[in-house]
Amino acid sequence: MAWNEPGGNNKDPWGGGNRNDGPPDLDELLRKLQQKLNNLFGGGFASGTGGQAKFPWALVLIVLAVLYGVWGFYQVNANEAAVVLRLGKYHSTQSAGLHWNPPLIDTVTKVNMTEVRTERTTGQMLTKDASIVDVVLQVQWHIDDAEAYVLRVRDPLKSLQEATDSALRHVVGSSSLNGVISQNRTKVSAETQKRLQRYLDLYQTGIRVDVVNLTDAKAPREVQDAFDDVVRAREDEVRLQNEAQAYANQVIPVARGQAQRMIEEAEAYKARVVENARGEAVRFEKLLAEYERAPEVTRERLYLDAVQEVMASASKVMVDIEGGNNMMYLPLDKLAEQSGTQALQRRDVSPQVVDEIYQRIVDRLRTEAANSRRSQNVR
Repeated sequence: MAWNEPGGNNKDPWGGGNRNDGPPDLDELLRKLQQKLNNLFGGGFASGTGGQAKFPWALVLIVLAVLYGVWGFYQVNANEAAVVLRLGKYHSTQSAGLHWNPPLIDTVTKVNMTEVRTERTTGQMLTKDASIVDVVLQVQWHIDDAEAYVLRVRDPLKSLQEATDSALRHVVGSSSLNGVISQNRTKVSAETQKRLQRYLDLYQTGIRVDVVNLTDAKAPREVQDAFDDVVRAREDEVRLQNEAQAYANQVIPVARGQAQRMIEEAEAYKARVVENARGEAVRFEKLLAEYERAPEVTRERLYLDAVQEVMASASKVMVDIEGGNNMMYLPLDKLAEQSGTQALQRRDVSPQVVDEIYQRIVDRLRTEAANSRRSQNVR
């Protein structure tokens, strides 16, 4: 049973020794607690008359131990890394979270690993064609290795500045003025970034270069006017080249189309000539077969066809009369006018007109031949 229950042991657990059921004396309780602590740690305040007070070293040590333990806790954010030195020597690199290290023994240095920082470099530099150019360069970078950034170099920012200036001067010194200012600015930035990163890795700075931008590059102020004239001349050259290219792009397809059309016309002409030749060959073979069957008729028909073809394109014909000494002149155009047609003037003779003219010529030839024979008989 509990000490304070009826019928139980009435002995006070606080050592009061009194038999009453009231609460224990608070002063007496504190005094006994202090006495137990003094006995435990071997010191404290001595009680009683004539006792001399002593300093509570045990309590002080407990408080100092608690403060020391609390002091050792630290928080590392998600974008940070903590470099821990123990007695001045590298111990570890802590990532994000709550950590504890013994104070005064370990030194903790936090660095931001994700922050992108910008470094700017300016200066006058000499190109490979002995020209001076004013250059403005911006470098964006972040910390890639916390240990190297904190411990391997004394001043990482100064090392970055000097490495940037060295890399930029090397690249600009290997380029022409026109390349740095206008034509190869992107190439200059890329080569500078590559060389700068190689320097930083060699120095073990723990810095990673993200972007290098050649923000400005121009001639010195003293020769800026003359340089502007050169730039305008180059721009005019590029503009004229673009116009010429545009004109070429416009003319060349047309010329190619015309050439293709001419080739196709030539192919068509070739095919037409070949087919005509084949047709003429077939026609000749058929005429040959007919000529072998009836030579006289075929010969006369061929002669008439030839005369018709010749007379169709001629307006005047001279005929030699057999047995006579005179040449007969046949004005076909006049004969055509008398027949009431204008076909010969247009050199477009129909078969009917040719037959009519042919008949007149034959009649006239027969008349002239008869007259010639009569005159010879009279003689």
